[in-house]
Amino acid sequence: MRRLLILLAILLPLGAGAQYKTPAYTDLSESEMVRAMKEDAGYLASAALEGRAAGSEGELDAARYMSSRLKEAGADLLYGEDGDLFGLHQESGDTLRSRNVAAFIPGYDSKLRNNYIVVCARLDNMGSSVVNVNGEPVQKIYYGANGNASGLAMLLQLAERLKTNQVLLKRSVILLAPGASLKDGAGSWYFLHRSFSAADKIDAMVELNMLGTGSAGFYAYTGSNADMNRTVTFLSNTLQPVQPKLVPAEPCPSDHRIFYDARIPSVMFTTGMYPEYNSERDTPSILEYDWMEREVEYLYNFIVALAGGAKPEFDPSEAAKELYLEGKRGVIAYYDCDVKPTFLGSSDPAEFLKKWVYVYLKYPQEAVRQGIQGRVLVDFVIDEKGHVTDVRAVKSSHPLLEEEALRVIKASPDWKPGRVRGQKVKSEVSLNVEFRLEKKK
Repeated sequence: MRRLLILLAILLPLGAGAQYKTPAYTDLSESEMVRAMKEDAGYLASAALEGRAAGSEGELDAARYMSSRLKEAGADLLYGEDGDLFGLHQESGDTLRSRNVAAFIPGYDSKLRNNYIVVCARLDNMGSSVVNVNGEPVQKIYYGANGNASGLAMLLQLAERLKTNQVLLKRSVILLAPGASLKDGAGSWYFLHRSFSAADKIDAMVELNMLGTGSAGFYAYTGSNADMNRTVTFLSNTLQPVQPKLVPAEPCPSDHRIFYDARIPSVMFTTGMYPEYNSERDTPSILEYDWMEREVEYLYNFIVALAGGAKPEFDPSEAAKELYLEGKRGVIAYYDCDVKPTFLGSSDPAEFLKKWVYVYLKYPQEAVRQGIQGRVLVDFVIDEKGHVTDVRAVKSSHPLLEEEALRVIKASPDWKPGRVRGQKVKSEVSLNVEFRLEKKK
């Protein structure tokens, strides 16, 4: 049965300079959260915002949008609708003017409500550039759907849910969308050292960064903080729709570093690097909203646990890091390797799909006959000798597709193994193998 699709055009309450959201077809079978995240990410990663470069009109529009949506969710804005303006001196001598958006949900506990958990998702992205194509200037927009409109859309969903369940929060929660994040975390630094007067009362920080490709994995990086690790592990022992994998190596530099440098226990949640990273192909079409919805559920529970639990201690000791690493000696996640495994000279898993999997993949005839298509999420390990081992299907659209995907990956030639601290290691890779039927013309 075909799903009913309706064309929606929604007026946004942006105050001055209000504008319409880009009309989009909405699938009525989707959850309310998925529809809301599609609208939010769709606007924040739209061509109208031109990539949200720090100091640009697009970043200002994004700030106004986030302020409006946070207010709509019931959170109290810490600043005006344009955000908290700050200046950043450039090497040219000019001053770049960016802004932070922040909102507040008070806790109920008389002893802890003046202590804070900061939940952070960066506001800005790379903006746009002009390139010459056949002698003609063409604008190239870095839309930043997964970097980081996905995190901003999830921040808005968390704001709404935390406000609704405010009675569960002992500590207060600050929802922060810092500007100029790509300028060495300038917005977060300004928030901690110039703008927020109670920075010494921030007990922990949670960062949402690049969370839109959950089928590839879901990770938590804590800088090996023992107390934060315990909270992650505790939740992993409870019923959750998705659970992150603790990783010892930093997935990417981001705002968590600013809080970590201020000796504030911090955790970055991410689904890791992705092929469209920092390119004009980073559009809303790559976002996996069903995974994002599951991640929001986990993140909500994590924040509630932090807000009500004991204050995590800042523990950056090498001993703690080594103890954590010792427990992860067996298999290292692909993106945690200092030197990533390579296939035919490339460390990009997409090249393995292109040069091996899709070359030798045979679409099962029975699947063709029945019109079966979809994807198979496959995990496998590349051992210290480069052999592909422990191949298994994590998620599959159909057994026929699963069988073929496993067959091809098990037959893979050897890789060049990954390394950590100069030593060859076993590393785990997760890949989606796509099966798509072409329509007859």
